Amino acid sequence: MSEILFQYYPVRLTTWFYLASLLSIALFFKFNRVWSVRNLDLLGLVLLAPGLVALEYVGETESVKIAARTLGFAWIFAVSGAFLVRMLFDSMMVRRPLLEPNLTTGGLVFLGSSLLVFLLANIVNSKPQKQDVESVAAAARLRDPAAQRDGSAQRDADQLARYGPGYPLLFLLPQVSTQRFLANADPGPDEAARRAIYETTARVMAILSQLAIVAGMVVIGWKHFESVKLGIAAAVLYLLLPYTAWMNSSVDHVLPGALVLWAVVAYRRPFVAGSLLGLAIGTIYYPVFLLPLWCSFYWERGVRRFAAGVGTALLALVAALWLTSPDTAVFLGQLRQMFGWIFPSDVSLEGFWALPSSDGVFRLPVLAAFIAMMATLAIWPSPKNLGTLMSCTAAVLLGTQFWKAHNGGLFMAWWLPVLLLVVFRPNLENRVALLMLDAEWFPRRRASTAPPGRAA
Repeated sequence: MSEILFQYYPVRLTTWFYLASLLSIALFFKFNRVWSVRNLDLLGLVLLAPGLVALEYVGETESVKIAARTLGFAWIFAVSGAFLVRMLFDSMMVRRPLLEPNLTTGGLVFLGSSLLVFLLANIVNSKPQKQDVESVAAAARLRDPAAQRDGSAQRDADQLARYGPGYPLLFLLPQVSTQRFLANADPGPDEAARRAIYETTARVMAILSQLAIVAGMVVIGWKHFESVKLGIAAAVLYLLLPYTAWMNSSVDHVLPGALVLWAVVAYRRPFVAGSLLGLAIGTIYYPVFLLPLWCSFYWERGVRRFAAGVGTALLALVAALWLTSPDTAVFLGQLRQMFGWIFPSDVSLEGFWALPSSDGVFRLPVLAAFIAMMATLAIWPSPKNLGTLMSCTAAVLLGTQFWKAHNGGLFMAWWLPVLLLVVFRPNLENRVALLMLDAEWFPRRRASTAPPGRAA
């Protein structure tokens, strides 16, 4: 942006936390109803940022840095736990008065567009992290037959294991961060050309994913909430959050969030919703725990179409792996990583569970509690409406962060857009699959009828 705006300097995360928090409170805090749930939600969203600031703190000694990271993860887990409880009880909140933002629709559009332009400009001008460039090189060597012969492929596979379950082709794309910068030796001509391709692809995918998230929130407000202003307000709040400014260009953060969000947009088309959710599962694995919840939502109508969409998307991703793998051994290893075929006790821990003050054995009871929660949400409440589907989706994706072995708690883009829409949503009790979905695979055009009424 310095090439366009005179003496423009990127805003640091701490500075953005102060400015964005004040602006968010000015725009969305209901001063005439101080103790409303909306205000508590807003304060919780603001309180996510101090944990991120603590994780970015660089102390004078290693012990100070470890203490700051411990505090940061503990803070994020505490706030995320509060939001998890909030999402679990959201379906019980029947009275949902309309609380619009303290700004006109035109003002929200102008502010959101300006924030989006700066966000995308920061993605274009950001640099990759050193460790991610090294992992990109490791992922590329896995497809080199020479690397298979000299034994370096196994070392590369071990290096890529730090990412955890996910789609191996996604690991070819480095994280380009606006906060951390690459400090590495100049690469050779071939390596520089390959790196430029991967970095450009990562930026393009991050930009498209961010645009998809913003557009999806607006479409949900327009189509499902019958209020485009609520969708725009949720999108503006998403763009204001310090997390969005910090991890705006990490594809493994924003791409799964965009796919899950658009599955909600397309909930009236079970095959399309299933295909999008299948792509999210194949991309980062953890949305697989949404399947019982979504199958329960479609159980009365549409479950076969939904399952067919999930299966089609996964088969397409597996076929792409097969076509890009140099041999069967590499294909099977990448398939194992894609579907997370590994015992919880065998994973390499990174983030909170790797801190000296954390014991990895306590991760297993957390995982058991998560599985119990996931099974409960598949059964109760029944039948599920769109509001329940959204809040429970956010709860499941929130729950994965507590036991995720690789930087759990930091992948907020998976659940944050859906949670923001839950915060702003009206009453959606009449949006159930039996009433909103067609019974046939290829529905005929219906006669013009008035849409279901919207409760206050």
